[in-house]
Amino acid sequence: MTKLTVTTLIGIIKDKASQSKAALLSKPTTLSLLRVTTHNSFYPPTHKHISTLLSSTDGSRATASAFLELLMDRLQNTSDAAVALKSLIVVHHIISQGSFILQDQLSVYPYTGGRNYLNLSNFRRNTNPTSWELSSWVRWFAQHIENLLCSSRILGIFFLRNSLSEGEERVSGITNGDLLKEFDSLVTVVEGICKRPDRASDSNEGNKNKNKNKLVDEIVNLVGGDWVVIETVVVVEVREFKERLGCLEFGEAVELVCCLKRLEECRERLVMILELQQGFWEMVRDLKEKVGVEVYKEKGKVQREGRRVRFSESERFSDRVVSSCDFIRFPSGRFL
Repeated sequence: MTKLTVTTLIGIIKDKASQSKAALLSKPTTLSLLRVTTHNSFYPPTHKHISTLLSSTDGSRATASAFLELLMDRLQNTSDAAVALKSLIVVHHIISQGSFILQDQLSVYPYTGGRNYLNLSNFRRNTNPTSWELSSWVRWFAQHIENLLCSSRILGIFFLRNSLSEGEERVSGITNGDLLKEFDSLVTVVEGICKRPDRASDSNEGNKNKNKNKLVDEIVNLVGGDWVVIETVVVVEVREFKERLGCLEFGEAVELVCCLKRLEECRERLVMILELQQGFWEMVRDLKEKVGVEVYKEKGKVQREGRRVRFSESERFSDRVVSSCDFIRFPSGRFL
């Protein structure tokens, strides 16, 4: 307990010193960011402070770009789990609620993109039990945000703020291959959610409410809200696939069945950590069974014709370029 008290005191001193320096140097954005990303390990930043920070950076692209660089420096240079988590919360707010300019700058930073570009997969901090527990949440939440960004790039939109009607109109006009890529990326996001760390308070039911960390609570609530949107987007794409059952090639149907199986494998874990709708899984199972029948029929046809079809992992979703045949055959079955 003494160690935790000393660590907390050091964090408070660091916060005060950094904020005083930013105030003296007349750097309001830096000061706002420091107020949002304090070293306090138990309480999340207030929505008021986050709103103030994001609104102050929503001017020009140059302003937004400078802020993103400042935020990423804060995130990647800290060794404190609480600071890292609060920085990630700011990134998440940009993804889900940020302005177009902030989201646009986030989508191109850093320019290399790719997996683990937040560079937090090896984050470790073991100065005390709290920091050790929070470190696992840093790694998981960072991966979740990376999955959201990767999926948003594939979908071409920050889908957490996309409406259901816009989603239906959008998916009806894309090719089967692109729809499969989008669905695969969404399943990857769901698989990432399933890797959520277990909470220390969960193992002690008697003191569950007493031991809960409000910073972790905030992250759990944010990802729970993400699931509501992800579920809606997945439902839209599942319905679209049902419309296209007669238009899927053999390889496309096989890939779809694989994605649906991966999604079903997430059900048990999701039931433990989220509130789920029964109808969602019934839709997934129904589509998997129908596509499975189509695969079975097509497989028999291929065998009768004496052809062998093989698919390797490297060939999955390999080409996103629209071919000439895609212009001829409109993908959505509802317009045929």
